[in-house]
Amino acid sequence: MENASARNLWGDFLDAHLEFASEDAPRVIHFCDNEKDANTCADLACKDVKRATSHSLLALQLRKEELPKIGDFAVVTDWSGKAKCIIRTTSVKLVPYFAIHSEHARLEGEGDKSIEHWKKTHWDYYTRELSEFNRIPLESMIVVFERFEKVFQR
Repeated sequence: MENASARNLWGDFLDAHLEFASEDAPRVIHFCDNEKDANTCADLACKDVKRATSHSLLALQLRKEELPKIGDFAVVTDWSGKAKCIIRTTSVKLVPYFAIHSEHARLEGEGDKSIEHWKKTHWDYYTRELSEFNRIPLESMIVVFERFEKVFQR
């Protein structure tokens, strides 16, 4: 783990939870693709308001990233890389974009938590993300809906 802030937070977590001492180093992540949203979402995760995130399956595949798995840990940072909290994946579901509903939006905790807000912001995000690969989002595209719980914060 190259990020010193994340490494320190993970070390503090392990000091308090020796039962996880044999776990591999977690992923270090920030939400979103811009500073304002990344910092807002990190704060929401720390406050237990944000309890889910959504990935484009196609983008994960094109970047050759693994799907999240139940039990995975991640250190959430702000945009600048400052570790904010540790989360653990509790559920992973593959859902067509058109089938995302209000419960998904509420669990993600962003904006006014409405499905309308979720669809607008995520469509815009997936458009930017997929444009790197000369692809566009589709209503039928698969979204990887990942639920998590915050397990540690200083």
